[in-house]
Amino acid sequence: MDNTKIGRLICQLRKEKNLTQLQLAELMHISDKTVSKWERGLGCPEVSLLPELSQIFAVDLAKLLAGELDVNEAWGGNMKKICFYVCPNCGNIITATAAADITCCGKKLPALQPQKAAESDRLNVERIENEFYVTARHPMERGHYISFAALLTGDSIVLRKLYPEWDLQVRLPILARGRLLWYCTKHGLFYQEL
Repeated sequence: MDNTKIGRLICQLRKEKNLTQLQLAELMHISDKTVSKWERGLGCPEVSLLPELSQIFAVDLAKLLAGELDVNEAWGGNMKKICFYVCPNCGNIITATAAADITCCGKKLPALQPQKAAESDRLNVERIENEFYVTARHPMERGHYISFAALLTGDSIVLRKLYPEWDLQVRLPILARGRLLWYCTKHGLFYQEL
C-alpha cells in the first residue's frame, strides 16, 4: 500500500464530493487531524474505516487501497462495443458501454465475449412489417435456456428478457442494420449480423 497515493485519492474524492476535511471527519466520527494525516500520506485509514470510506465516496474498496481509479476512454457512442455481464447466481443482466468492474451477489463478473454463431446455431429471423420476429429451436428448460436477446445498432440497444419453459419468440423493432445477440445459460453469448 502506498500511503501517498491513497492520501492523494482520498483528497481528490473528498473535493469531488465538496466536503471539507472536518465534514468528512464528522461523517466518519474521527478527527479532522486524522483526515489531514491521510491526505498528506503520513498514515492510512484503519481497516475498520475502509468500508465506510468506500461507501461515502462510492468507489470500489480495492481501487481505494490501490490509490487510483481507472478511467475509461469515451468510445464515441458505438453501441456495438457494449459489454454484457450476467450473474451466474441470480441471472441479473448488466450492460456497460465500456469495460467496467461489475459485481453481483458478492462476486466480480467477467465481461462476456460474444462468439459468432455457427450456421446451425443461428436464430431464425423474419421481417414482419417493421419488426424482426426471432424464433429458435433452442431448449428453453430451467438450467439451459436463452436468457435474453438483444438488437444492437450503432446508437441503440433493444434487449428482451426471456424465461425458461417459454418458447423463444421475440419481436424486436427494425431500427437499422445491426447485430443480434443472445445469451445461452450453458454456452455463453452469441451473435449474428442482421
